[in-house]
Amino acid sequence: MPPKADINKAGWEQSEFPILCETCLGDNPFIRMSKQEYGKSCGTCARPFTVFRWNPGSGMRFKTTVICQTCAKIKNICQTCLLDLEYGLPTQVRDTALGFVNEAPTSDINREYYAQNMEGKLEGNKSGLDNGKAQSAGKEMLKQLARTDPYYKRNRPKICSFFVKGECSRGSECPYRHEKPVDNELSHQNIQDRYHGRNDPVARKILSTHAESQGLKAPEDQTITSLFLSSLSANSTELSVRTQVLKTLPTVQPADIKSVVHVAKSRCAFVNFKERDTSELAAQAWANGLEIDGERVTVKWGRSKAAKPPASVSSASASPIAVAS
Repeated sequence: MPPKADINKAGWEQSEFPILCETCLGDNPFIRMSKQEYGKSCGTCARPFTVFRWNPGSGMRFKTTVICQTCAKIKNICQTCLLDLEYGLPTQVRDTALGFVNEAPTSDINREYYAQNMEGKLEGNKSGLDNGKAQSAGKEMLKQLARTDPYYKRNRPKICSFFVKGECSRGSECPYRHEKPVDNELSHQNIQDRYHGRNDPVARKILSTHAESQGLKAPEDQTITSLFLSSLSANSTELSVRTQVLKTLPTVQPADIKSVVHVAKSRCAFVNFKERDTSELAAQAWANGLEIDGERVTVKWGRSKAAKPPASVSSASASPIAVAS
């Protein structure tokens, strides 16, 4: 008679091999991995899962899986570096380009319940990410940003804490890097933000740099919150423009758009947002163009409003004063 299943382990994950990208796996074709069932709780859904640990190559640091396979399949990412398996990019970059938003709960409530239900819906290695209807402009953007070769520099040893304090005496024999840590915005990341694609400083830098290369550098004038769309289809209307804008920006709500001004005669439109952050997000998402009514639309930043002329001097003060003879 088979042993009775432990009810406390219901929904916990077991696996035989991790879901990894080529970079995390390393350039060594022969890798010895350690496997520990229920060795750690998932960094996103908090369920215990099978943890794998290995050394990707000589002189590199040991790597380990930090999220469960179910969460990795939902986002189609590596279990260790949390980067997209197809493009090698942060999830925020991929989701912004594809106009994709995931319904995975970001709070502690229902995270485990959601992951457990999704596990039954995912078949084999099929991802929960559906980009079949994504715009070709978004896919083109991802192809430009994608890294074609593995980036093994990510596998380097960690920085030696004794060297930072000036106390390391091992010299070249020290297995850790003798470098001073760089403290900038890219140094402050966490698993939750990287997984859900929110407030990721690395993703923001990638998106802003790409937008600048496409001629969409954010203007210094912070009052500019409008984007100019040109080469619209002759069949485009204000409604079709507004609908496509909201479709390609799933995190933007209708209330975030101040107005959409469509000029049918010139086949152009102005999309005015209420907040500067929203307009910058739109510019980054549309860096390679925007498809509306079957046409690839060109996107540019709007211009600042012309300064008002100074108040005219009153006629009384401007009239010459008569001088008595």
